[in-house]
Amino acid sequence: MKNNDFIAACIIPTGIGASIGGYAGDASPYINLLSKICPVITNPNSVNAAIFSGINDNILYTEGYAIDMFFKEQIALRPSKFNKIGVIFDKAIPEKVLNVHINTINAVKSTYGINILGYEVTEENAGVDFNISESGISTGELKNPDTLINSARKLMDKGAEALAAVCYFKDSEDTDYANGSGIDPVGGVEAVISHILTREFNVPVAHAPSFDESSLIISSEIVNKKAAAEYITPTFLPCILLGLYNAPKIIENSSLRGGMSVPTWQSNDLDITLKNIKALIMPYDCMGGLPVLKAIEKNIPVIAVEENKTVLNITPDALGIENKVIKVKNYQEAAGYLLAMKNGIYF
Repeated sequence: MKNNDFIAACIIPTGIGASIGGYAGDASPYINLLSKICPVITNPNSVNAAIFSGINDNILYTEGYAIDMFFKEQIALRPSKFNKIGVIFDKAIPEKVLNVHINTINAVKSTYGINILGYEVTEENAGVDFNISESGISTGELKNPDTLINSARKLMDKGAEALAAVCYFKDSEDTDYANGSGIDPVGGVEAVISHILTREFNVPVAHAPSFDESSLIISSEIVNKKAAAEYITPTFLPCILLGLYNAPKIIENSSLRGGMSVPTWQSNDLDITLKNIKALIMPYDCMGGLPVLKAIEKNIPVIAVEENKTVLNITPDALGIENKVIKVKNYQEAAGYLLAMKNGIYF
């Protein structure tokens, strides 16, 4: 069996209050468990943990918009190593905070040897707004996406193969999040930012928020362990640099997109397509996304994990797909099903 003959996807959407994966890399042990069985495609927030990273060599760190395009069969994923990373900084970031982030880049380069080819500061403020909607979902908007795109293009022209973006956010005091029971208030608009850059450049993208100068002072208060990684550092940049360094490349298939704006996809034996996906693992009440619908359409087993609660309440029963979904209590049980499938055992 080739390494890409049996691959799973485990997705925990950001900003929906997932009890596992809705905080600071707290889904990492579960994603790592699944990755002991087979390679796993997952979205960055599942393994991002500020100065820590839950990534390993068997995890395919893939931005959410790219995952949707993958399930629509508009792209393939090509495993990659040692991507050249360009970093975009929002002009709105205060100088002292920016200096800490530049020190962070240098620390990551000197410690891990990661190829960070440089950074660009946007010409204008990106203009990030964020909030929690009435439905309890993290949301927001980016008022000036063009300034991010312009800086990203400069980095791409220099040879960047992956993009890290750091935008300025006004501080949010969310004690529920610190206590492990709230919603990541910045997650929704972070997804907006990464989607825009992924769609524009078709390269791996991840985002880390930056806050005001008060964030440089580390709190001595005890917080919930699920959120702790974000309370012991003034910067969340290291985890996305570690993830992007070996993130898979995005390979477009123009014949599937119905256009000729890019060369027809030239596949190789390493490329991962939807045909390689043997299971999709999702929170039980988060069944409304495109990957779930496409997986069911293609007869890819969907494993719904009951212990991972979100604010959505979009269950298999609510969608009338309960007979097409494998319901499990926890990720350990999901791993058991995955192992059985890999060995040709289906229940």
